[in-house]
Amino acid sequence: MSIISTEQLGHSFNDRWLFKDLHFGLQKGDRVALVGINGTGKSTLLKILAEVFPPQTGKVVKEKGLRIGYLSQEPNFTGLTTINDFIYSTDNEQQQLIKEYEALLEADDIDSNKLALISDKLTALDAWEYEHNIKTILNRLQISNFDQNINSLSGGQKKRLSLAKLLIDEPDVYILDEPTNHLDIETIEWLEKLLTIGQKTVLIVSHDRYFLDNVCTQIRELDKGELHTYNGNYGYFLEKKAEREYNDVLAAEKARNLLRKELEWMRRQPQARGTKSKARIDSFYDLEEKSKGPRAQDKVQLSVKVSRQGSKILELDNVSKSFGNKSIIENFSYVFKKGDRIGLSGRNGSGKSTFLNLITNEITPDKGTIAIGETTKYGYYKQGGLHFKEDERVIDVVKNVADYIQMANGDTLTASQLLTLFLFPPEKQHGFVNKLSGGEKKRLQLMRVLMSNPNFLILDEPSNDLDIDTLNVLEDFLLSYSGVLILVSHDRYLIDKLTEQLFIFDGTGTVTLYNGNYADFKFEQELKIKEEKLAEKKAKEEKVVVTLEIPKKKLSYKEQREYEQLENEIEEIEELIKTKTIKLNATTDHIALTDLSKEIENLQKKLDQKSERWLELAEFI
Repeated sequence: MSIISTEQLGHSFNDRWLFKDLHFGLQKGDRVALVGINGTGKSTLLKILAEVFPPQTGKVVKEKGLRIGYLSQEPNFTGLTTINDFIYSTDNEQQQLIKEYEALLEADDIDSNKLALISDKLTALDAWEYEHNIKTILNRLQISNFDQNINSLSGGQKKRLSLAKLLIDEPDVYILDEPTNHLDIETIEWLEKLLTIGQKTVLIVSHDRYFLDNVCTQIRELDKGELHTYNGNYGYFLEKKAEREYNDVLAAEKARNLLRKELEWMRRQPQARGTKSKARIDSFYDLEEKSKGPRAQDKVQLSVKVSRQGSKILELDNVSKSFGNKSIIENFSYVFKKGDRIGLSGRNGSGKSTFLNLITNEITPDKGTIAIGETTKYGYYKQGGLHFKEDERVIDVVKNVADYIQMANGDTLTASQLLTLFLFPPEKQHGFVNKLSGGEKKRLQLMRVLMSNPNFLILDEPSNDLDIDTLNVLEDFLLSYSGVLILVSHDRYLIDKLTEQLFIFDGTGTVTLYNGNYADFKFEQELKIKEEKLAEKKAKEEKVVVTLEIPKKKLSYKEQREYEQLENEIEEIEELIKTKTIKLNATTDHIALTDLSKEIENLQKKLDQKSERWLELAEFI
């Protein structure tokens, strides 16, 4: 049974219906991803479900007392002054006690009697674990100065603050619009675990494909005002969507062929028609509607001509940069080569943006030299946004850069053709820029950077606010791009697919070079941690048996049998996990999905235990 649903929902924007008679429902424990290209109405639907504003037609029905937590792309803090005012709700007794407790601890003269009284109240309300959870959330999202004025925060800090408040309040339904924007990769991985613990009901709009795969068990696509539901992860959705689109093209082609014959019949008919003729006329108009379906399109390989690049591209020699006492980059050297594809990795504030500003000469280093080659032509996509005039049309924004773009094979594309490739249909190309959604403006900004034919491309968080379809277009472009690429992104899928090397910033000035993508780096880190834990465990065991004069050299008969049996058990569990994962992706039953998820989780724990024991015994083989 749905805990929140819609009835005949309809809403329009700029005189265009986003959706009509839409039915959308969530059951308890559902973890749903809402996908679709920018401008289809995803954010609008989230706002309606969160009751930010009412729909133009239809209504939202929800369980009595249902608490909804909504994370907006642009949080609103009207009427609030400090972070403290926002974090601790006045109507939440536990939060107010925690706020008072924290204030007492920070006071110069601590009132011990009052502190003891509040401690007793927190104990009576069983709120100590809650207090620990609040601190964990705030620390993870880098929120520490509670007296800071909200108006002084950057857009990214405001988004993290809004997310922190939502997670602290623990609502019945989490409605999240691009929750991974402005988060570093470590924090995203932490958020994934938090959202999948317990029976949380979650609805997410996100471009982050790894995040969707790890959190959601169902994908719902909003396309041309209609919802298409796919039970499974994002990879399953892509497969089934391709099948649906192929079948839609076949059905439309069949309707068009039949329409030609019926059109001849319509032209031959006299004015007076019998009952049979009227039925056939009605069928003709139905057929005419079906014939407006999609057509098969040849995919254009978007490989643009890159400006000529000389032997000297960019050279950094012992570069250092600090702000106050904080060292951001220290004694870093690197010579860029043709075809370099580098991802910048590190927590927020670790120095990635500073590095980009250094190599583009926006700031100067404290010491060391940065030499830019004479033929190096930067294309720099920043997070700042697109600047345009209110009366400017979309196609004019592109033509201000160039009327056409030259492809690598010598062909040329007009501004209109390029806009179509970047998912701007003809009707939007001649519309005003100020009527575009936030994501569409970002897409237009990105396109302008790419069409300037740079040979050194810098993309700073290009995936923020872009839909997945646009990211697919971007990936196709970048895979065939022959210039130097530097990519800053929290989107692990994008980093893995497009980069071959990482610059890892640790926030203390050290920049480590790693050959490989983020998945390779993460695997090595996890392996290293596992090895360190095993070594620590082995050291503890050796301390326990330090009194033994002769260490055990061989396995006993019983241990040998256990070792052989473990090999078979591990193989059986791995096969069982594989089988149940396939069932999970194929099932449409909500209860079965939950049960299978729990079974897989328990099997994985069992596999980890047996693998660890197998490794212990393997030391003596």
